[in-house]
Amino acid sequence: MQIQEIIRSHVLVIGSGGAGVRAAIEASAHGTCVLISRTIAGKGGCTIMAEGGYNAVMNEADSIADHFADTMKGGAYLNDQDLVHVLTKEAPDRMQDLISWGAVFDVTDSCTICQRPFGGQCFPRTCYAGDRTGHEMMITLMERLAHTPVRVCHEVAAFDLLISEGRVIGALGLDRKGRLYTFLADATVLATGGGTRVYDISTNSTSGTGDGYAMGWRAGAELIDMEQVQFHPTGAVYPWDARGRLVTEAVRGEGGVLKNSLGERFMSRYDPDRMELSTRDVVARACATEIMQGRGTPHGGVWLDVTHLPARTIEERLPVMLEQFLKYGVDIRTEPMEVAPTAHHIMGGLRIDPSCQTTLPGLYACGEVAGGVHGANRLGGNALAETQVFGARAGASAGRNARREGEVPDDQISSAVLMLEGYLNGDILPDQMKGEVQRIMWKGAGIFRNKAALEETRAALDVLSRKRLKAVDPSGFIDCCTTRNMIDTARLIVTAALLREESRGAHVRTDVTQDWDNQTSPFGHTILTRTGATIERRRS
Repeated sequence: MQIQEIIRSHVLVIGSGGAGVRAAIEASAHGTCVLISRTIAGKGGCTIMAEGGYNAVMNEADSIADHFADTMKGGAYLNDQDLVHVLTKEAPDRMQDLISWGAVFDVTDSCTICQRPFGGQCFPRTCYAGDRTGHEMMITLMERLAHTPVRVCHEVAAFDLLISEGRVIGALGLDRKGRLYTFLADATVLATGGGTRVYDISTNSTSGTGDGYAMGWRAGAELIDMEQVQFHPTGAVYPWDARGRLVTEAVRGEGGVLKNSLGERFMSRYDPDRMELSTRDVVARACATEIMQGRGTPHGGVWLDVTHLPARTIEERLPVMLEQFLKYGVDIRTEPMEVAPTAHHIMGGLRIDPSCQTTLPGLYACGEVAGGVHGANRLGGNALAETQVFGARAGASAGRNARREGEVPDDQISSAVLMLEGYLNGDILPDQMKGEVQRIMWKGAGIFRNKAALEETRAALDVLSRKRLKAVDPSGFIDCCTTRNMIDTARLIVTAALLREESRGAHVRTDVTQDWDNQTSPFGHTILTRTGATIERRRS
């Protein structure tokens, strides 16, 4: 197997969602930049699918301090405070960048940006473009990228980072035909998005297989809080092939109410003050509890109802939701939606500092692949802001790296070639393996967890990890590599979940009794590296 091409640049960006494209735009001002995208750049990932909005302080009645406090409280105080300060302070400026580049957000009659209420926030600070906010952002970012000298490699999947003398010097990638590419760079930015495709029901696109977590971990980077997996309260449950498809929080932000099969507005039992605008972890557990206790809908969900809203409001502010459900035969102007929790976002990830530097020299991370910003639970609207704030920071930081003479690491490439060619003699097809991982994780590492189920899940994943993946021909190499990443990511989640012997944010241990709240918890971050796993203990 030969190398198809060796591509050198000052900065390599892996991932083409909102964070990756923003990083590439920024890095291009400092030297040559290559962006590699597993999909057609700008078409894949989660940013373009994001519907709800972008949190930023844009109103004099709001404040950075309030946005900071809401984010910390929503994250169960597991957030890295320095990162939250950066997010809340710089989100308005990055919003202004988007507007100056041509992004069209909804505006009021006085031409200020419209903002809607989202869960866990004391002020309606979520800026939006109907319920297609991420789509508007990606169109704008791709147009801006087109006016830079960035080289974009479409449909090339990175599968391993390259290391020289303890420093990341690039990555190995594959195209759809299974041809091998070597990317060498002075600095590398991981912006590969999330990994909730390890669960059976997920909002993520097919690219959400945890590639960045797995590549970073195998290379030796430190990951934190991988147990913190957010289950969005409202994913579609019907028809079968639409399971998990996101029903945006904007529905509740515009006044949607949740009801069980008895017609009860059940959030009054779980958070009577905030009701449907409670944080996602609380609402997801409430929905799951109603379903488990026999008060669910015919298809195993709960009702989300906006029929009390004017039809024009739904048509203008929730057009994507209206269109989506009309395809299912449901007119949300006159009928409620059936929804249930769905795996949505991983709050953990590679540990970064405010410059987006990971614990590995030469490697930066931004977007969902990075941990620490959201703590134990993400507020809706903070993710799109995160892509722009930390995407810009990662690109600038990587761009300021010194230039180095990079040599092709022949030993790593030889090992990768042996692995790839070995897939031609494997035993189990990737799709079969993926299905098993997803079923195992949904059953044993979902919203409610306990030690026995987690240990059983870990043991099952260990068995799967020893099976030999099979590629029928070289075009199947990518699927084998992403399935390998899924298994590694799933194992990281379960390992961290066993370490955190408390309920906190999105992580609930039903077998643990605790006498502390989030602010007085004796635990800090879970920390996973290739050489070990531990949890921080806070000093009393």
